[in-house]
Amino acid sequence: MSYLENIKSPQDLKKLKLKELDILASEIRNFLINSISKTGGHLASNLGVVELTIAMHYCFNSPRDKFIWDVGHQAYTHKILTGRMNGFSSLRKYGGLSGFPKSEESPYDAFNTGHSSTSISAAIGLAEARDLLGEDYNVVSVIGDGSMTGGLVYEAMNNVGRNNTKLLIILNDNQMSISKNVGAMSKYLSELRTAPKYLAAKSGIYSFFDGMPIVGGAVNNILEKAKEGIKYALVPNIMFEQLGIKYIGPIDGHDLDKLINVINKVKVMNQPILLHVITKKGKGYKQAEKNPCAFHGVSSFNVKTGQALKAKVKETYSDIFGQTMVKLANKNKKLIAITAAMPSGTGLEFFSKLYPERIFDVGIAEEHAVTFSAGLAKSGFIPVFAVYSTFLQRSYDQIVHDVCLQKLHVVFAIDRAGIVGADGETHQGIYDLSFLSHIPNLVLLAPKNKEELEDMLDYAVNRQKNPIAIRYPKGNVSSNIKSLDKKVSDFSFDIIKQGKEIAVISVGVMADTACKTAEMLEKDGYCPSVIDPRFISPISPELINELKNKYKYIFTIEDNIVSGGFGSKLCQNLIQNKIYNKVIYNFAFPNAFIEQGSREELLKKYKLDSENIYKIIKKILEQS
Repeated sequence: MSYLENIKSPQDLKKLKLKELDILASEIRNFLINSISKTGGHLASNLGVVELTIAMHYCFNSPRDKFIWDVGHQAYTHKILTGRMNGFSSLRKYGGLSGFPKSEESPYDAFNTGHSSTSISAAIGLAEARDLLGEDYNVVSVIGDGSMTGGLVYEAMNNVGRNNTKLLIILNDNQMSISKNVGAMSKYLSELRTAPKYLAAKSGIYSFFDGMPIVGGAVNNILEKAKEGIKYALVPNIMFEQLGIKYIGPIDGHDLDKLINVINKVKVMNQPILLHVITKKGKGYKQAEKNPCAFHGVSSFNVKTGQALKAKVKETYSDIFGQTMVKLANKNKKLIAITAAMPSGTGLEFFSKLYPERIFDVGIAEEHAVTFSAGLAKSGFIPVFAVYSTFLQRSYDQIVHDVCLQKLHVVFAIDRAGIVGADGETHQGIYDLSFLSHIPNLVLLAPKNKEELEDMLDYAVNRQKNPIAIRYPKGNVSSNIKSLDKKVSDFSFDIIKQGKEIAVISVGVMADTACKTAEMLEKDGYCPSVIDPRFISPISPELINELKNKYKYIFTIEDNIVSGGFGSKLCQNLIQNKIYNKVIYNFAFPNAFIEQGSREELLKKYKLDSENIYKIIKKILEQS
């Protein structure tokens, strides 16, 4: 008999006995491993919270009680227990089940998440709204120790303690974010986990106090203060308690009996509580336990061996970035690498081994990373901050105020620009051109192939003094498009294919699409040029002159939203230069949040594939 097959909602879960819950946990793990081995997804983080999620749904009454999952990639068990198990074959696919909590998908998903360190702020908002409305339900934030490096967490906790609002914060402590955690907070939590005096004495002393008979309010208050005094004596400076949040733990996050017992006790406490739970990332799958970083986000794999079924991409843009950084660092001793908890994801792993003293992992703290880089640049170093496009959004103010206002030589290496696919709306990198290209003093580049990325990095580090950003996509490097003008120089652009009257201008890797489109147009007798602008901002004055003198039709192609992107910036430049007699069309994503799906599926849906672009261009040419 399978218990999992009979779970259609959390109400079914409550019918099970404790021993049956342990069996259910094992069944969920087996389901997750087998299902994710076929679809891909976030494996290790989900295996680590199976018991915790079961205990939460067993003790609380969701969706009346609200669960907010920080980041949200660990919510698969939550989705299984809330009636979505049959949708896992479509996980992270176009039109399928989201890999993150999504309120449009289920009433059990109380708040949409995707980026880290947001859950406590959102939870206190829900809790305060509950109180203002005179309603009665629980609000629970589940946040990992990796997310505790984000500054938003402390802004939130400052307000939680001030207002003394009833709220449960569950700290899921697995000692990992994507890579291993770093910094003082990681060290602090490690001390809480392992303080030998505390762990050895707490159980016996608390049991002694808890076993004393109830003799009245005054005496009970004295006993409670005595317990608190012992806690402070054994583990001094408990930060959470000093912020007005009652700290409980640490407890074993895989012991269902203990989890249920503790959660049932804390859920009736009318104050902010932080429950510290120790879990193991990858729990129950040997390969993931040994290497949780490799099994954080996976493609389809062989369950027995853990080996990926898809052939590994030979070279990615992240790989080229990492290799080039090593070469540049060998010649330029002022070069410093910065990462926000993603040395492996951004290609800096090899750099960190060769130059450990010249790389700084600041944890999940993109805002700090930017201003920290500004401080380094102010002192004569050349910091290169490698960051995913979707996460760079968090540091917009720091880019404007702390870097560009002072014209500091900080290099932003923007990975995962454009469509990233399966992670969906919260991770698509389609806004960076819009929010960066209008910042004064910032130079913004986009390479179309690996050689151009290498040269742009050299240009950014050794031949520029301004703030400079280079954006490049997820996945394998382009080998189809070659640069005619190989050297990147100030405001240089590259004419990939020389034509006349028609200019197809493609941003970065959209050059592949532009060239395919041009080939189709050539079969119809047209002779389009294909141009790589290289400089997205400022746009090359020479390119403006080229367009003014040689072309009647101008088509731009970019993997960014249309508003504020390269196309709209180019139109603005043409107008400012009093160039009006042109037919212009911008191919870009609409001003919308783009759903999950493969790059090919999404480009086709939004008419950014070569076939659709060709049809639209041909129609415009025929009507002119």
